[in-house]
This record gives sequence, structure tokens and C-alpha cells, in this order.
Amino acid sequence: MPRPCSGAPASLFTSVWHSVPRLFTIGDAARRDTACTMGKSTDRAASRHLEVERKFDVVESTVSPSFDGLSAVSRVERSPSHQLDAVYFDTPGRDLAARRVTLRRRTGGPDAGWHLKLPAGPDARTEVREPLGDTDEGDVPEALRDVVLAIVRDRPLAPGARISTSRTVDVLRAADGTPLAEFCDDQVTAQADPDGPEQQWREWELELAAGGDRDLLDRLSNRLLDAGAEPAGHGSKLARVLDTASDVEKPAPPDDPIHRAVAEQVEELLAWDRAVRADVYDSVHQMRVTTRKIRSLLQSSEDAFGISDDAWILDELRQLAAVLGVARDAEVLAERYERALGELPKDLIRGPVWDRLVDGAKRQYASGLRRSLIAMRSQRYFRLLDALEGLVATEPPPTQPGEEDRGPTTLDSAYKKVRKAAKAAADVEAAHRDEALHRIRKGAKRLRYTAAATGADDVSARAKAIQSLLGDHQDSVVSRTHLSAHAETAYAAGEDTFTYGLLYQLEDELARRSREQLKAALKQLDKSVRKEL
Repeated sequence: MPRPCSGAPASLFTSVWHSVPRLFTIGDAARRDTACTMGKSTDRAASRHLEVERKFDVVESTVSPSFDGLSAVSRVERSPSHQLDAVYFDTPGRDLAARRVTLRRRTGGPDAGWHLKLPAGPDARTEVREPLGDTDEGDVPEALRDVVLAIVRDRPLAPGARISTSRTVDVLRAADGTPLAEFCDDQVTAQADPDGPEQQWREWELELAAGGDRDLLDRLSNRLLDAGAEPAGHGSKLARVLDTASDVEKPAPPDDPIHRAVAEQVEELLAWDRAVRADVYDSVHQMRVTTRKIRSLLQSSEDAFGISDDAWILDELRQLAAVLGVARDAEVLAERYERALGELPKDLIRGPVWDRLVDGAKRQYASGLRRSLIAMRSQRYFRLLDALEGLVATEPPPTQPGEEDRGPTTLDSAYKKVRKAAKAAADVEAAHRDEALHRIRKGAKRLRYTAAATGADDVSARAKAIQSLLGDHQDSVVSRTHLSAHAETAYAAGEDTFTYGLLYQLEDELARRSREQLKAALKQLDKSVRKEL
């Protein structure tokens, strides 16, 4: 069994691992929290919406803005006032709030219910909704909990703040009556804890309608600023009440570049986790890339994190990437064959090739995604995330007198592995060539991430070029194996296998071209590394 790093819950992790023995095997796989009701552009799920809005701080004496003279705004309609009461839920350590995520149960107004709000870019939040239902007020819907499971894991979610809002809403409409935006004037009363002090303030919110013009948002915002408002000092009501109530200092980002890069990638992993759970296009790929990037960064600077080559956390990252790889490989194959078959003349497509290759790969993707989600809901996955956060929080050992700066040393070490793999590949027999080239790719990938983390941008770019080149080669290797297996099945079924052979030849040509370009790419990398060191 791999040796755990310092402080790792080895026995718990091992027991959980054995409880899900089939999960991790290669063969199996906005910144603003809004409260207006405008601008709900939905995706495939009816409960998921995109909100684009800005918040403003105002004092009690501030007079509401005028929107007269704006060509886009034909009239302003006052909607009925609402009393909104919301209870916000979080873990004891406020893990959701730390990542600008809010989860609330709100009553009153036209959109009463459970609301989960996720960052979605400048001035934007994705809101996932669930109805109030007949359950207890403290029972968070499982569908919402699952969206942020990588953040909360197995920690309890409990009320952490209560916010009441008296709201006046003005709807801004175009000449044809189409709603453009909502202006909300809020009187807020909030309390972070049951025994905490009550806070009161007034604020404005300006929210675009679905598909609204961002330029219009700028023009409308100027009217609010002209009226005496100021851009809000907090991204949400919850952030304001928690910041006022908390005296805990936020941890500073790590000084060490590798530590900082790992910390950033762990946050990326949590973000892509949410995307995978929503089955966003290319999200499995990006989560897998992030997982591998974290592993490469840890391997490139093991001493700084107090781990060794056989540390269990490295093995867990490798196997998590393998689980995600089942769905990712199927996704790549489906797109690859769909594109290749689409480019072939129809008379060269013989037999049920599309069903076997394209539709079959899509079915395999769906199966791989299900297995990935099972793994991502396991205690084992939670403990891996706990361990990663623990490593990020670990201070790197100080540089001792006489030691060289870690940056170049780490870079040189990573490059030596690429050079060693390239030398070995030059002398390898043809039967083992694909495996040898894949080792070069893995070394180049690790070098790329290390170089990027230490500021060696040119080295990172050169390493990325080799990684991409040999990535195409490896995809061709996987594809040819896949084509051979399906050709045999088709032949046994009495089908015409001509198209499989044609596709195989095209893949073989692609691999040959990749190999021919490798030598020049390695030379460019060598020059770049020498300049850096």
C-alpha cells in the first residue's frame, strides 16, 4: 500500500477505497449574489438560470435615480413591493462563503424557494433553484447539495445568517414592452448569528433581463452613480453581513510559486467538479487535466510538500484521472469519428460504422460519466480533497544557507526527465515506440506545469507544443486500437470492414506526421531551457 503523507487519514482512506473497489480502475470510468427576479436565462434544466447584475451602496437620504433620456428605455413601471425573508446555509467553517457561493431558503416574492448561487464571471451568477417543498426548513435539497458536494463534502449544512429585505422594484421596458432590466431599492435587516448584532442598511440592485445588453447595464449604472450611489463594497448581502460579523483574517496566498500554483489548481478542480456534475461540454476533460496538473506540480516539488514518490495522494490523483479518463476517451473518440466520417465521401462509408463508432462512443461516455459521478460522491474522494487542501496549507520549508533557489532547480530536474525519456525513445524497438513516446509526453506535461508555475513562460510554451504533438499521437494510438477491435466485431457479424481500414490508415498517417515533427520540437525546448537556466 502507498505510504501516506504526513497527517493523512490512511486507515479511513484505505477502508473507503476497499468499499468501492471498481470505481478507480482504468477499465471501468459570477461575483454577485442577486435577489431581483429579472434576467433568468435558462439552460437545459428548468431550475438553472443566469443572472447579470450590479449592486450599489446608498444612504437613506439618496433619491432614486432617473432613467429619463435613455433611448433604450421607453417607460418605467413600479411593481408591487415585496417582503423577502432568507435563511443562508453553510458549513461550520463557512466553506461556501469562502468561495463566493451562497445557499439560501427564501420566502416571499415571486421566486420563493431554495436558491444556490455560483460565480459565473463578471457581474454574473448562475442560480440553481429548488421549490420549498414540504420538507423541514433545515433540510437542504439533495439536488442542491450535490452541486457543491466537492466544497461541503460530508460536513453538515446549517443556518448561518438571516436576511430580511423590504424591496421596491421598477421594471425598465423598451418601446415594444419588452423588459430590459429591473431596478431594486432594498431596505435590509440582517443577522449573522442568532445572538449576533442586527445590521441594517439600504442598497440598490440593477439586474439585466435575460439576454440583456451589457452596454445598457453600463449606461444604467451611470445613472445610479449620478444619483449618489457607490459600487457596493461586497459582492452580496451575505458577504456584507459575514464580513462585518467576522474578525478572522483571511489567509494570504502562498509565497512559494509551486504552492501557489497548486492552491490555484485545487480551486480549479472544485470549479470543474461542479461543471462535471452539470454535464457541461468538455468539463470531464478539464477536470482530468486539472487533476493531472496538480499531480505533476506535486511531483516536481515533493520536498516542499513533505511527500515522496510513493505518497498515497499522488496515487489517488492518478487513479481519479483514470476514472475520468473513461468518459474523456469516449468523448474524444466520438468527436474524432464523427468528424472523420463527416469528411469521407458517402460511398466510402460502408455498413453500420456510425452506430458502432460514434453512437457507441457516446454510450460509453454516458456510462463513464455515471461512474465518475459515483466516485465523486464517495468518502474516498472527499478525503482526497481534504488532503489536497491540507498540502496547500502546509508551509514550505525555508531555504537553507547555501541552497540554490528552488525555481531553476525544479525546472532543471523536470527537463532532465524529458531528455532522458527522449533519449530512451530514440533507441527503442518499434514494438515499444508508442509507450516510449507517451513517456516523453508525460515528462513534457510535468515540465510545462512546473515552468508555468515558476514564470518560465517560453519553456512552458515549448513543453506544451510537445505535449500537444504527442497527445495527437497518443489519441491516434488509442483510436487505432479501438478501430481494430470494432473491425473484428464487425467482421464476425458479416459486415463490410472497408471503412474501418480506411480510418485506421488515416490515424496511422497522423501518428507518423507527429513523430516527424518531434525532433525539431525537442530542439526548440532544449534552447528554451538553456536560456532559462
